[in-house]
Amino acid sequence: MNFQIIITRWYQANHRILPWRASTDPYVIWLSEIILQQTRVEQGLPYFNRFLAAFPTVADFAAASETEILKLWQGLGYYSRGRNMLYTAREVMELHQGVFPVAYDALIKLKGIGAYTAAAISSFSSGESRAVLDGNVFRVLSRYFGIDIPINSTAGKSTFSTLSQSLIEGQDAALYNQAIMEFGALQCKPKSPNCAICPLQDGCAAYAGNLVNQLPVKLKTVKIKTRYLNYLFCLKDGQVLVNKRIKEDIWQHLYDFPHIETVQAAEPGDPEFSSLLQEMFGKDVVLRPLMEMKHLLTHQIIYVKFFALDNYITNFNMDAEVNWVSWQELDELPQPKILTKFIQSVNINS
Repeated sequence: MNFQIIITRWYQANHRILPWRASTDPYVIWLSEIILQQTRVEQGLPYFNRFLAAFPTVADFAAASETEILKLWQGLGYYSRGRNMLYTAREVMELHQGVFPVAYDALIKLKGIGAYTAAAISSFSSGESRAVLDGNVFRVLSRYFGIDIPINSTAGKSTFSTLSQSLIEGQDAALYNQAIMEFGALQCKPKSPNCAICPLQDGCAAYAGNLVNQLPVKLKTVKIKTRYLNYLFCLKDGQVLVNKRIKEDIWQHLYDFPHIETVQAAEPGDPEFSSLLQEMFGKDVVLRPLMEMKHLLTHQIIYVKFFALDNYITNFNMDAEVNWVSWQELDELPQPKILTKFIQSVNINS
């Protein structure tokens, strides 16, 4: 029995029932694929349901504001995905007369849609014979065929792309792509896979060579950056001072509080921190420490401190980026998870 038959039979007996799998609508599939990028199914499913309920068609999505999209996206991370989705939906309306494309060559030209997503949408919606390559597929192929070329190298991407495309030829493309991804997610897991019950065991090179924990190989190229953010909480007459993040950085276009970034953990008496604080809020400003958090992103570790401000003046020009808003208005604005945690945890009247 060959690799493809084993994989698809396993899938038919073991796959999860997920709402997007019942659809061939390319918009619905696109929605699920973008939401599930770098997100576990369990975490992404509620977001998928909320987005589809709010925007049942690509036209509805395209008509939304960026603030609406980012508010629904709040908590998923990688907020550029949400912004790109809005751009893509509007591209579909403009370039494809509101009809979401199903062909790989048309999909790959849309913003935020790469080779994997284009292959997934085209194969699931129209049966186009395009093999998907995501982390699950890389892992299954690397282990089964014993390939130790780094998956994130140029040679590795070429090798796996050629192999995966050869395997899908002559198959039901939608079924096979779903099967191999699901197999990697549920059976051939990154850590401690249950090889004793694996239907691919007899032909698996990694199992035979005791290399399951060594494959796939990936080049280590990412450097973790450590950052220190000091948030300044200003409350006046039931309104809070907020800042819109407009720079190309984490949480772009989300709302947080005015803040000072320092090279190390800041204390109220630090000369440089105090100087910047007084420049923003006047020389008589007084700090009250409220709480500290540690926030982990894929390539960053962020240490956050929240300070309440007393005896301050808003010693800067108020503009579209810094404004007073009510608590209700703040609740309706998209914001980083750390800000939501702070608002839920702190007694705002203390």
